[in-house]
Amino acid sequence: MARVTVEDCLGKVANRFELVLVASKRARQIANGADPFVPLENDKPTVLALREIADDHVDAAILADDLTDMHVAVEEAQVSGERPQL
Repeated sequence: MARVTVEDCLGKVANRFELVLVASKRARQIANGADPFVPLENDKPTVLALREIADDHVDAAILADDLTDMHVAVEEAQVSGERPQL
C-alpha cells in the first residue's frame, strides 16, 4: 500500500484549506458509490481521495460542481418564489 501524505497533495492545490475541501468532496463521492481513479488497495475513501489528488486525477475543479448546483438551486427558487434548498 502506497503511503500518501498531505505534503504529497499540497503542490496540487492552492493551499491546505482548499485541499480539505477537495479531498472531502471526493471522499464523499467515493463513499456514495463513485468509482475511484486509483486501485482500491483496501483504503478508506479519505485515503483514496488523497491518493487521487496526489496522482493528479482530481483537482479543485471538483468544487465547481457544488457552486453550479447551488447557483441553479437559487435561480430556480427565485423563479418559483420559494426558499432555495442548498
